[in-house]
Amino acid sequence: MSMTVATLMFGALALLLLRTPLAIAIGLATAGALYVADINMGILPQRFISGTQSFSLLAIPFFVLAGDLMTAGGISRRLVGLADVLVRHRTGGLGMVAVLAAAFFAALSGSAPATTAAIGTIMIPEMEKRGYSRPFATALAVSGGIIGPMIPPSIPFVVWGVMSEQSISRLFLSGIAPGILLALGLMALSWWHARRHKIAPQPRAGAAEIWSAFNAAKWALLGPVFVLGGIYGGIVTPTEAAVVAVLFALVLGVLVYREMDLPRIISVTKSSLKTMTIVMFIVVAANGFGWLVAFEQLPSKLTASLAEFADQPVVYILMLNFALLVIGCLMDNLAAMIVLASFLIPIGQQLGIDPIQFGAIITINFTIGMATPPFGYAVFVGAAISGLKLSQIVRPLLPMLGVMVLVLLLVSFVPEITLWKGMMSK
Repeated sequence: MSMTVATLMFGALALLLLRTPLAIAIGLATAGALYVADINMGILPQRFISGTQSFSLLAIPFFVLAGDLMTAGGISRRLVGLADVLVRHRTGGLGMVAVLAAAFFAALSGSAPATTAAIGTIMIPEMEKRGYSRPFATALAVSGGIIGPMIPPSIPFVVWGVMSEQSISRLFLSGIAPGILLALGLMALSWWHARRHKIAPQPRAGAAEIWSAFNAAKWALLGPVFVLGGIYGGIVTPTEAAVVAVLFALVLGVLVYREMDLPRIISVTKSSLKTMTIVMFIVVAANGFGWLVAFEQLPSKLTASLAEFADQPVVYILMLNFALLVIGCLMDNLAAMIVLASFLIPIGQQLGIDPIQFGAIITINFTIGMATPPFGYAVFVGAAISGLKLSQIVRPLLPMLGVMVLVLLLVSFVPEITLWKGMMSK
């Protein structure tokens, strides 16, 4: 290992262990490695600036803002109400309501923390009132939130599409089946939990109540039609669709539901901008890091070191998934995706995996990390909403993580789940 690589890797690790913010740690380590390599330091600001020059990246702040506006504007509450009348009468029905509502909201927000916050705020107290333990209800809200980045639109898919130069629309489509499979798995766990703990189902909703809930949520249900229909109908790009999602949330929140006014919109926008400042800072710093990684030819050296597993693709993919799951447990999913893209893309090429399927594998691995202690964002959101400690959430979360891993393995070894070969051209 050269001194440049050692400075880059161990410098970043040491700074992170000292609790330096991720973007600053990456930037300082990159600067130190450039100095050791005697490379003109002027390259660093150039790489920082070039890292922001992507039209597709604009989709991220708009989707974050759209999710926050939908929560503030009452859209999530109406989606929960519709899910409630549809499945509450079944064993485990209230848990199924949380999952189904998360799937509805996922088709609008694209963010795991936003989905967890929107659904958990409503469902955790309600589930506890109906006999579910608070830790189980919180774990379910966290796990339901993970559906957010799988079902399009998806912020992580946007990031991976930019980093890997793949079609964001095709990546969006690859997440539909995994998201549905995860939702079904979590609903099955809710049924098993309710049966085991003898939690009685709620009364079946009558036709009038169902119609009332549908009528209240009808405009919210049109969101995916506008956003996804616009993308796959060739009317808008994914970035433009994010702007459509923001406008849709504003129209519903201000003019239709009348739950937002100008001060509320300003407050929500400020909160979203704080989130996006952090994300874009990481993107900028990671671009310089990634350039130096490529300059030192680390990806090619890594793939060469793994060549002995090339004739055992199953073992190779299992090892890759395990490594990514561990990284996802320790690192923010978007940051991990950005920093490791230059390493991972050559591995997918060496394995001969379709780049869209490989993008789904990468994205789902790091998405699971958001629901995994100790650093999962969705876990932090769930703990904040419920008032529980992380240790209290872990036990009921374990079987749900098992379902997520099962979905990941299906995505890894069954290409048809993500490629939709009848609809997606190679």
